[in-house]
Amino acid sequence: MAYILHIDTSGDVGTVAISKDGVVISSMLNADTRNHAATINLHIAKALQDAGIGMADLNAVAVCGGPGSYTGLRIGLATAKGICYLLDKPLMMHHRLLLLALQGIYNHKNEYAAFAGILTAREGEYYFASYNNNADAIHEPQHIVEADLQPLVNPIQGKCLLAGDMTAAIQAIFKPANSVFSGNTTIDLPTWATYAAEQYNCNEFVNLANIEPFYLKQVYTHKTKNVN
Repeated sequence: MAYILHIDTSGDVGTVAISKDGVVISSMLNADTRNHAATINLHIAKALQDAGIGMADLNAVAVCGGPGSYTGLRIGLATAKGICYLLDKPLMMHHRLLLLALQGIYNHKNEYAAFAGILTAREGEYYFASYNNNADAIHEPQHIVEADLQPLVNPIQGKCLLAGDMTAAIQAIFKPANSVFSGNTTIDLPTWATYAAEQYNCNEFVNLANIEPFYLKQVYTHKTKNVN
């Protein structure tokens, strides 16, 4: 029996959940991205209470490592690492693009040849990855500009199920390539619970000392001039 705490603060909705042997038994959502730091520990406590277990009953922690908000990723990973250090439990870090694609892989494995995840980084820039129906990467997760996205789409052979941001620009690029759009931008918790249980059983853990989020792109800052 394995209890896993799931933490995702990478996107617009923060998620804390408890799964037991690959099945979600409690969850909490936070739609206020500016408030993750203030609420995450409260949500963890509530999710544990709803699951009927204590912190010491956890067997592992799974965190979504990005890509996404820099601040959100740091909050989620720091919280996950702190719990793992405190309890001496293993940590799993999962890629958001893979988790988006996995829902299609688990539910439509034999219907498509490829499964892709795409998220908008900023205007004209994207995070993109694609996988075959065994969840092996066709294109590794990467940060890419719109002009370079088309050459990645063309080599994908067969019907592709695409999850993520479905902007007009993305649909224009993928539609001629025999793609079907699911439009999911939020990680499906039952899918994540199943995947986390599989990874836990295979001891697919990360090193707490040196693990960092999947930023995929450099921090973008504005510099201001000093006016004398």
